[in-house]
Amino acid sequence: MVFIYFYSRFTLTTVSSPCINWCNINPENGFCRGCYRTLTEIADWSELSNPEKLEVWAKLETRKPQAPQ
Repeated sequence: MVFIYFYSRFTLTTVSSPCINWCNINPENGFCRGCYRTLTEIADWSELSNPEKLEVWAKLETRKPQAPQ
């Protein structure tokens, strides 16, 4: 019973990756054109804690190009 609690508490609540399988690094700014992460953020993703992943997610919105008004 304890195992099920810890399993569901820590493995089923992981923060999803922003990857959309369109991996192409923009040489001008170093961000992936698909998910807007840096190569370091992409490489480290599986090792990041959930709070660290949420920090990356928070940065992504500011990295997206602005749509013309």
